[in-house]
Amino acid sequence: MLQVELMTHSAEETIEKSRMLGKLLQGGDVLLLEGDLGAGKTTFTKGLAKGLDITRNVNSPTFTIIKEYEGRLPLYHMDVYRLADSEEDLGFDDYFGGKGVSVVEWAHLIEDYLPEERLEIYLYHHGDDERKIVLTPKGSRYEELCKGLME
Repeated sequence: MLQVELMTHSAEETIEKSRMLGKLLQGGDVLLLEGDLGAGKTTFTKGLAKGLDITRNVNSPTFTIIKEYEGRLPLYHMDVYRLADSEEDLGFDDYFGGKGVSVVEWAHLIEDYLPEERLEIYLYHHGDDERKIVLTPKGSRYEELCKGLME
């Protein structure tokens, strides 16, 4: 299985790497973000938004669960941490099958609702400002996406 590992040395570099990925995204893409608190999930999403030509400030949707942003494609930014003990379905299929890009923080908490094909992204602390970012594609669309990112 293809896996891509990236190292970044600052928040700005994390944003730049994810901006490059954002430029390659298409409607219906689903990205899952995992990592400890403060690992850079929202920072990564800010870069994706830049790659989607979104001009609004992106911040964590912790208390609203889902935030929507308009750009080249809509961005559906989800933070499902607060759903850990909930059986509530917020219409995830509508988002995952929609015209926009879905980014889900803490995605493992809604595993039953996730599509089989997706791009799993793990962010690891690697020192104070450094991050190790591991992208694991699930499905041919996401394998091609990772290959495009490496070119």
